[in-house]
Amino acid sequence: MSRRAPSDLPPDRFDDGSEDARDDEAPDLLPEDGQEIDFDFEPGAVQAGTEVIRRFWTTLPSSPGVYRMFDQKGDVLYVGKAKNLKARVGSYARGQAHSNRIARMISQTAAMEFVTTATETEALLLEANLIKQLKPRFNVLMRDDKSFPYILVTDDGPAPQIVKHRGARRRKGSYYGPFASVWAVNRTVNALQRAFLLRTCTDSYYENRTRPCLLFQIKRCSGPCTGEIGEAEYRGMAEAAKHFLDGKSNAVKDRMRAEMQEASDAMEFERAARFRDRIAALSAIQGVQGVNTQGVEEADVFALDEQAGQFCIEVFFFRNFQNWGNRAYFPKADRSMTPEEVLGSFIGQFYDDKPAPRTVLTSHAVEDAELVAAALSSRVEHRVEIHWPRRGERKNLVDYAQRNAREALARRLADTASQGKLLAALGQAFGLERAPRRIEVYDNSHISGTNAVGGMVVAGPTGFMKTHYRTFNIRSEELTPGDDYGMMREVLQRRFKRLVKEAPRTAGEAAASALEGGTPEPVPEPQADSDVFPAWPDLVLIDGGKGQLDAARTALEEVGVTDVPLVGVAKGRDRDAGRETFIVPGRPPFRLPPRDPTLYFVQRLRDEAHRFAIGSHRAKRKREMVKNPLDEIAGIGPTRKRALLHHFGTVKAIQRAALEDLAKTPGVNAATARAVYDFFHAGS
Repeated sequence: MSRRAPSDLPPDRFDDGSEDARDDEAPDLLPEDGQEIDFDFEPGAVQAGTEVIRRFWTTLPSSPGVYRMFDQKGDVLYVGKAKNLKARVGSYARGQAHSNRIARMISQTAAMEFVTTATETEALLLEANLIKQLKPRFNVLMRDDKSFPYILVTDDGPAPQIVKHRGARRRKGSYYGPFASVWAVNRTVNALQRAFLLRTCTDSYYENRTRPCLLFQIKRCSGPCTGEIGEAEYRGMAEAAKHFLDGKSNAVKDRMRAEMQEASDAMEFERAARFRDRIAALSAIQGVQGVNTQGVEEADVFALDEQAGQFCIEVFFFRNFQNWGNRAYFPKADRSMTPEEVLGSFIGQFYDDKPAPRTVLTSHAVEDAELVAAALSSRVEHRVEIHWPRRGERKNLVDYAQRNAREALARRLADTASQGKLLAALGQAFGLERAPRRIEVYDNSHISGTNAVGGMVVAGPTGFMKTHYRTFNIRSEELTPGDDYGMMREVLQRRFKRLVKEAPRTAGEAAASALEGGTPEPVPEPQADSDVFPAWPDLVLIDGGKGQLDAARTALEEVGVTDVPLVGVAKGRDRDAGRETFIVPGRPPFRLPPRDPTLYFVQRLRDEAHRFAIGSHRAKRKREMVKNPLDEIAGIGPTRKRALLHHFGTVKAIQRAALEDLAKTPGVNAATARAVYDFFHAGS
């Protein structure tokens, strides 16, 4: 890897002469948020950027690799891969006309960084990884890259366990998925429990049972923990569950039907009824899958739809001839990009952290499909094929997915238009110069001052921006328990002190956010994708009356922020929704008409902040309630804590244990045993 300052390289005459340096092979560049870039830039800036790229080009090898372009601040503008680094980078600096997008990127380029790879396939994989990590402004970006849930049937404990799983596959067992949602996994696991009676409890809970738990009583577990079922029979049921998840569902159900008939012939009607219920549970799994397949055993379907310059990619997961759900994505891509370009870049990022199936079906012909397939195949133990079906069942699946993509994008566009009108009305109601693009809402939650937390929720043109939510644990020891004003002051101070440090605003930006008094004028609706989502709020809503608002204003003044609009949302006398009073500095308190959509919008913002703050408080309180005394002992980490609990069963048993018994615990040495003993017997 290399990164050099352009001034360290000697000037050189640019003349590559390679066919790979043609302008039509230069990658298309994408801004963030799916908008068209403002292409007003000085020609001299393009010339300066071209000179920077030329100086880097002079020392580049003609080998595969990945390149990154940086601006003056050191932020990554673009990540690209190349079969020939020298030819590809040279295509940016030939001095001929470029598209506006490429010219804009060149004009901002101040430095470059390169990584050479052995093959173009490796370059493609590295490019996808870097795009997801760095989120460059000019690349296609996945908006949602959360991991998908899987079903895991373990094979590393005393008895196989069936659980839902996310993240790295470190645990030994069989993984099935991906599923589109946790809801789909939970529903499937519950049905599999009824069908195969497999345990879902943890190993520590399993090893310390002396009698069957409630799941055994309601026929959701066969009770292997207390020997209610033999080990061989239980493992046979686990293997049957694996066969069902592997797609051999008909064979499993036929075997259960035979056993049900056998029990019925022997007049063991209760046993026959249990098999009947298990067969019904398996039928329920297959019956609610929506669209299923007859000839496609394993495939992911990617269907893209474009409307009004925005893209939606609907992904369906088919495994073992069953539909395991779908999810809609709205990637950030420039509206001038072709569907083939957007889809190809999206697929590379999608499989960066998850295995690809044997077949990938697409609604458009993906660029470099063979190269992408080879890259995906190199990361799994099977061959991956990318197809653009034109007829048959596969085409029907793609059409079904594309219909869902079209409907999802239409709903999103409708929601965005409605949200824009609400933001414009909110700006007018509170006397803002323009409709707010970023709204922050603050609330606190505690019980008599204990486990106090502050919550911040963020809303924008596309709705609630949950990736921007923040929780603040109240740290100040000087606050009186239950001091809501002090907690609000601490939260706002910490939030804006960090904001001033990390994203300082220019004078023009600050002036644009000023709150105007008097009669508000109509403000234009915000465009959802007009520019990058701002770091600074255009409006701050405080859940509370004049006291909370004064505390918030004091906090902002102490960190030097005086131009952020603040509005207090005070509940009515009976705390009834619809009777809220709004407190705006410089204006008398006022209310909105009871049926005003703007009032409902503010209520929704306030309720979301309330929900988030209470949820954070409850999570913190729950952690405190289940806190283990062993966590307070120096030298006791997760491994030794687990060893002690496995050996003694409970903390009370550890507390009563003699020093000699503690020292006999596997994995615990004499010094650790002494530390545990002294901790529990310090007052003796």
